[in-house]
Parts: sequence; structure tokens; C-alpha cells
Amino acid sequence: MRYAIFLLLLAGCTTYQEPAPVEGPPGAPPPPTVKQENVAIAGLMDSARSDAAAGKLGSAAATLERALRIEPRNPRLWHELAKVRLRQADYSQAESLAARSNTYAGSDSDLRAANQKVISDARAARGGG
Repeated sequence: MRYAIFLLLLAGCTTYQEPAPVEGPPGAPPPPTVKQENVAIAGLMDSARSDAAAGKLGSAAATLERALRIEPRNPRLWHELAKVRLRQADYSQAESLAARSNTYAGSDSDLRAANQKVISDARAARGGG
């Protein structure tokens, strides 16, 4: 019995080592890097979008805030939260969050345009044109 417990404990001590990246022939350019969203973030984003579509705006906001704690520099998360705040009539917060999204958006012109729409809509709703 002790031997079995020892083996179980020993098995739990093994480590996993990532395989080495596959490289092309010498002199070949490195393979392009593909930016992939964290799987957890993608799941949280889907959940938040579903909640928002169902009108569960508080739940959607909480889910997005959780995702932002994991990945605080993700401009899409900031944008999604800005849209939720806009729907909650928290116009000042929506404008601020969309502006923050722009600080991380880089050259993503589609996201920048979507953020500008949130900002414009928030200002119009407040009566600030």
C-alpha cells in the first residue's frame, strides 16, 4: 500500500516540457506569428456577449471585468465593456472605456472606428453632441 502511494506521489512530480519549435531550413524566414486570444478570454468574451444579447448587462459587465483582470491590455475587452456600459446608460464610463480601448488598439482601424462610435453615441446620449 505504501509503495502504491509513493508511486502516485512520484507520478505527480513529473514535469511537462514544451516541445522545441520547429524551424525551417537555415536562412529561411521565421514562420509568421499568429496572435491568438487566450482560450479562457475567448470563453469569457462569448459568455459576456451572450449575456448582453439576453439583456443580462450586469452579468456581462462582471464577466468582462473578470476577463480584464486576466488580460488587462486586450483592447477588444475594453471595447465590449464600453458597449455594455453604453447600454446601461453609463455614458461617462462608456466613453472612458472606449478611449482606453483605443490606447491598446494599435493600428486596428476597425476597432478604433467602433470605439469612436461608442464615444459619439455616449456624448450624444448625454446631450454633448
